[in-house]
Amino acid sequence: MKSVWKSSGLEARFRFLMTGSRMIEQSRVLAHFCGNRNLMKAEESRVPLPEGSVSPRAQSLPAASHIVPQSDPRHACFFHIRRYGSAPGHSRVVKDRRFAELKDVDIAHFRQILGDKGVVVDSDELKVANTDWMNKYEGHSQLLLRPRTTQQVSEILQYCYAGRLAVVPQGGNTGLVGGSVPVFDEVILNLGAMNKILNFDEASGILVCEAGCILESLDNYVGSRGYVMPLDLGAKGSCQIGGNVSTNAGGLRLLRYGSLHGNVLGLEVVLADGTVLDLLGTLRKDNTGYDLKQLFIGGEGTLGVVTKVSIITPPKLASTNVAFLACEDYVSCQKTFAQAKLQLGEILSAFEFLDRYALDVVLKHLDGTRDPLPDSKQHFYLLVETTGSNQLHDKEKLDAFLESAIEQGLITDGAVAQDISQAASFWKVREGVAEAMGKGGAVYKYDLSIPLKDLYTLVEDMRSRLKDSATVVGYGHMGDGNLHLNIMAPKYDNELLAQIEPYVYEWTAAAKGSISAEHGLGFMKAKAIHYSKSTAAVQVMEGFKKLLDPRGILNPYKVLPSPSESHVISEAT
Repeated sequence: MKSVWKSSGLEARFRFLMTGSRMIEQSRVLAHFCGNRNLMKAEESRVPLPEGSVSPRAQSLPAASHIVPQSDPRHACFFHIRRYGSAPGHSRVVKDRRFAELKDVDIAHFRQILGDKGVVVDSDELKVANTDWMNKYEGHSQLLLRPRTTQQVSEILQYCYAGRLAVVPQGGNTGLVGGSVPVFDEVILNLGAMNKILNFDEASGILVCEAGCILESLDNYVGSRGYVMPLDLGAKGSCQIGGNVSTNAGGLRLLRYGSLHGNVLGLEVVLADGTVLDLLGTLRKDNTGYDLKQLFIGGEGTLGVVTKVSIITPPKLASTNVAFLACEDYVSCQKTFAQAKLQLGEILSAFEFLDRYALDVVLKHLDGTRDPLPDSKQHFYLLVETTGSNQLHDKEKLDAFLESAIEQGLITDGAVAQDISQAASFWKVREGVAEAMGKGGAVYKYDLSIPLKDLYTLVEDMRSRLKDSATVVGYGHMGDGNLHLNIMAPKYDNELLAQIEPYVYEWTAAAKGSISAEHGLGFMKAKAIHYSKSTAAVQVMEGFKKLLDPRGILNPYKVLPSPSESHVISEAT
């Protein structure tokens, strides 16, 4: 069905979705980047820890006061980085000398806890776990552990804490900032085998599950019961809920349902010394004391290992519409968003944007994608989604919004999906940008929160700054002020990087933005935290780290800057 509106000589074509009460199940997952990492299912078994137990390793270690970090360059180790989006070919990183080296006695002890199947020393499996999905970061761990219960996680961490073995908690390993892979030879603690759904209250929509549950599996589970997960990511076929919580993942539903800080009701967390912290509440309101769970949401596994999650899931609504719109300039995008909030109100569930450069990259490098508006060659494109309970009501509101936007000259062309397949194809264009960028050459990726009025100015400034040396692409979640700035070049180049950093961080700080909107800091941005947080705030964070992990064994070199500048040595030295 076609409809043509005319206003001041402007014509725009829109194709309408006529689905009655059908819910569009958007097939948004473009690729399962990491797979399930050989997830195992097993019945929970609890083995009590012997009181006062000390690891064999701890008995042979010198006292803590005699183990100090070394800054002598002769002790330097190297973190190999491939296609590193925020550094030259590889950076030199000094290993923290407090940490012990893995020995056969340690592996034997872990086998006693987990059995042979839970202890991985195979080089091929370790290669996968040591490398992030973008092939940017590669560690050198010699051991991967797969606990099946919280008790096993507790025993592992108790042993590692006593023996000063550094640990990297790992979920689906879909992160973008090097937070889920080792820097050196840290023990990898993969939570994928802890993948049981423990309880679901169909009256309240409250889900309790283990940290290793795949996000898409959870969405399917609650979907069959009339609910949806409050977050949706392109990597949902591989990412795990524990990792989502630990990184405070944002994604495509944040505009409608908010962040995990509001949706997570409770957590079970194992601290560095093996202490199990039971914060696994299921209450919407609990105002007793400090809300400790918030420390671990976005903590990236540096303060504790999330083992169980309690989360509120919203109802699955019956009516969804998806529109793909064209705008001449960024100011029109801003005004269109303002109109969408005003006229669509409670049914507005997503408002995404991409520039023409991003669309061209997707059409060139991603198989199976088609231009939703082949006759329109504008500079900007918007993907607008509504979700509600009444198809007729929602369609009327969407029609009124589109007509108003045309009359005001905000949009020049657009299409509204007619069926589930077309809606999925629209989303594939938006979600395919990250994957397509990776196929186009070297990519420097930045995830930034910037006030909406200034959001695209950074993209324009970078184009002026870099000129013909790189292609600058801008896209992201306009609904929550999240810019994904991608810079493409034929190859990684130190001179190009020097033009990008620290300029990007300085620009963002001057605009009162954040250098990390949803990806976290990980290893990539740990030293850049001061661009977004004050010295006093970072000192408080360091105080929490020292309190909860005095020996620093949990995900070292991540989130916070190293205690000494000697921990990271620039390539120039």
